[in-house]
Amino acid sequence: MENQFSLIVKLLVMSAVISILLKYVAPSLPIPATAINALILVLLPTVVMAIALLWRWQIQKQN
Repeated sequence: MENQFSLIVKLLVMSAVISILLKYVAPSLPIPATAINALILVLLPTVVMAIALLWRWQIQKQN
């Protein structure tokens, strides 16, 4: 139970930090609105998650 609670708290804190960064820091970044930048923003989380899962799978396969 303690493990689940700490995970939920960590997720809430990380979500709050990301929200604050998006609200206050992101508007000041000079990122042009192009199709390439939109694709990067949309596909980057999926690619990062795929890399993390493949890395974890490789580690489990070795053990």
